Amino acid sequence: MKRRDFLKKAGIGVAASAAFGPVFAQAQPSIRWRLASSFPKSLDTIYGAAEVLAERVSALTGGRFQIRPYQAGEIVPGLQVMDAVQQGTVEAGHTASYYFVGKAQVLAFDCAVPFGLTARQQNAWMYYGGGIELFRSIFADFGIIQFPGGNTGAQMGGWFRKEVKTLADLKGLKMRIPGPGGQVMSRLGVVPQVLAGGDIYPALERGTIDATEWVGPYDDEKLGFYKVAKYYYYPGFWEPGPQLSFYVNLKEWQKLPKEYQQAFEVAAAEANLSMLAKYDRVNPPALQRLIKAGVRLRKWPAEIMKAAQKAAFDWYEEEAAKDATYRKVYTAWKAFREEQYRWFGVAELGYETFAFPAL
Repeated sequence: MKRRDFLKKAGIGVAASAAFGPVFAQAQPSIRWRLASSFPKSLDTIYGAAEVLAERVSALTGGRFQIRPYQAGEIVPGLQVMDAVQQGTVEAGHTASYYFVGKAQVLAFDCAVPFGLTARQQNAWMYYGGGIELFRSIFADFGIIQFPGGNTGAQMGGWFRKEVKTLADLKGLKMRIPGPGGQVMSRLGVVPQVLAGGDIYPALERGTIDATEWVGPYDDEKLGFYKVAKYYYYPGFWEPGPQLSFYVNLKEWQKLPKEYQQAFEVAAAEANLSMLAKYDRVNPPALQRLIKAGVRLRKWPAEIMKAAQKAAFDWYEEEAAKDATYRKVYTAWKAFREEQYRWFGVAELGYETFAFPAL
């Protein structure tokens, strides 16, 4: 794909700012949108992507196109964002597509699946590997158009009240883990629980659950999990590079002037880049603070990783066998993944194995 084509698709045009000026601002209509986020404002990095989008759209359109973000629960609960956009309750949303696998399992590939793509690989798939085209077709059936809208990078493997040394230690363990990760962990004997962010700490404190996953050191520290669960596992193999997405009601999108559509695409691409960059900045010192607070960092045993990987791909094959849309996406994704893994296994892993310090 030529660079010009990518810039057009991803919305990163070097001449974008030159296209919007005083004449543009006077000629175009004033538009006000509401955006429902699946995240609370207190998680400033993940919620902040919606604020980046809104600020950039306003700047690029001379203030004529305004988007106001609302945190989870202000308009609709976090897990109802897709419904709100689809039904036109709000014009836009910011969420994680794997929250909505109850509508279609294939939506998980728009976010993250166990042993899937890293953040860089996810961007490569979306912008260059046909991912956006595949999902634009799928989301159109829900009356939505989606845009990559951030990534946390590889997540951590969660907080546990007791140490996990073998597969047997997972049997019957109650863990807050939604989506595909929950599906895979259930095959290893875990009892998955789905809880909103604000409900996790009290459940962990009371022993209603034995473990929880969330994001990474920066956000996990804010939620205080280290106060009630001392064992912190890594890596979060179920989310090696989870992409967040901006959803836009398709009818509202089609009403926008072309210049406003371009402004939205530019802003979404910036938010997509900005979130990952910020997480990469704030996670390292947060992890060190957690370790100083007495957190016991643990790497998943190889036995568990191997069993989880087998369970994941067994499940993907089962879903592909019974769902044509899932099969189409999975086949394309799997081929792309294998190609990426071969390349990253040479250049990236070769360097990182030597240069990164062992814990």
